[in-house]
Parts: sequence; C-alpha cells; structure tokens
Amino acid sequence: MTPGNVDDRSPVRDLTKGIFGKLFGDKGYISQALFAELWDEGLQLITTLRKNMKPRLIPLWDKLMLRKRSLIETVNDQLKNIAQIEHTRHRSVANFMVNLVAALASYTHQPKKPTIRFTDEERHLLGIEQKQQLLIA
Repeated sequence: MTPGNVDDRSPVRDLTKGIFGKLFGDKGYISQALFAELWDEGLQLITTLRKNMKPRLIPLWDKLMLRKRSLIETVNDQLKNIAQIEHTRHRSVANFMVNLVAALASYTHQPKKPTIRFTDEERHLLGIEQKQQLLIA
C-alpha cells in the first residue's frame, strides 16, 4: 500500500479507524507507540518477535493464528495476481466496485482454495472438537 521509501506503519492508524479486535502483522510493524495507540482504540496488535527481543507470553490461540498469517498473504496474492484485483486505472468508483466483486466471485469458484487447518495436536491444545474444526475451515 505504500511506496518503498515510506514506513509501512504510517497508514495503519488511518486504516484501522473504527476497527476493534486483533490485528496480526509481521516484524515490520513492531512499535511500542503504534501498539499503545491501537490499544487505546480497542485493537490489539500481535506481531512476531525480532531475534534480539526478549521472549514474551502470548496466548496459544494468538500464536497459532500468527503462524497461519502466511495463508492470508497467499489469498491476497491470488486475488492480486490471478483475479487481477490490483488494477488501479479505474475511471469511476462503480467500475472499481464491479472489478472487486467480479474478482471475489471468481475466487470463490476456484477449485483449490487455501484453508486454515489445524493439526490434531493444535486442536487438542485448543480444545477444538472435530465438529468445530469443520466450522473453522
């Protein structure tokens, strides 16, 4: 979303206005000031740690979801490259929305889509039964 010479953390404040819950990011989003500001807004920033950082306690669910973050990036990559959602030369907002909806519709018809799957060990640690697993996937 930003050019190479702009800090990736700068648009986060504007993009997260009115959002609450958890926000997962990579090591590039580590910032105590950003964490505190988002926390005040009701949003928890969860990132991986850098090698030179001290370990910290993190809930098991958040740790597992942080590992599954690559799946979300895979979906975004497929939407950008296969469904051509990244086209930026729209002449109207309506044209942009039609392109976006068409890309999402074509993505839903792909035969193989990535899904979040938990191993038996992860399900046991989280206390998820097999029936609940089907709802998550």
